[in-house]
Amino acid sequence: MILSGQEIKKRLGDTIDITPFNEDNLNPNSYNLTLHDEVMVYEEVVLDMRQVNRVRRLKIPESGLVLNPNQLYLGRTVERTETHDLVPMIEGRSSIGRLGLFVHVTAGFGDVGFKGFWTLEMFAVQPVKIYPGVQICQIFYHEIAGDVTEYKSSKYQNNRDIQPSLLYQELNPDAEADSPQMTLDFKKTSNGRDS
Repeated sequence: MILSGQEIKKRLGDTIDITPFNEDNLNPNSYNLTLHDEVMVYEEVVLDMRQVNRVRRLKIPESGLVLNPNQLYLGRTVERTETHDLVPMIEGRSSIGRLGLFVHVTAGFGDVGFKGFWTLEMFAVQPVKIYPGVQICQIFYHEIAGDVTEYKSSKYQNNRDIQPSLLYQELNPDAEADSPQMTLDFKKTSNGRDS
């Protein structure tokens, strides 16, 4: 069973936390989450599951940032969520999907007990301009039956930022444990405007 919007609101501070919460983002059976002002791209040509992959940050200016096809962009929600006794899930908004923008390539399924920001795996079918603070996706909640062991991953639980893949920790525990090297980049188009 999926919770209604009013049931989501009713359970705030109990089994659901959404911070910050804006009632204008509440839908009949979901809540719209907004896009933070940075995205991250991988710098490697070939991504290695067993290694730390270098990443670069891009600031999303108020004038917008163009996402190009054939490039994975990692973003995150402005909102931090915490969920108990329910299964949280995110989906792209239909208005975003109709622009050819996928906001989670494969990972829209959350775990009971997850606490943190949602990392978004964004992929554009054609060039599309995004803006900070746009309502990018929606979170909804399923009730769960049976005994529950809450999510306690050392990889992604209580994250504070965009989270690139940490699969290397499972496949290669001896790999460098530090965060991948990151740089901040303000991309400019040939006409000098932020892209």
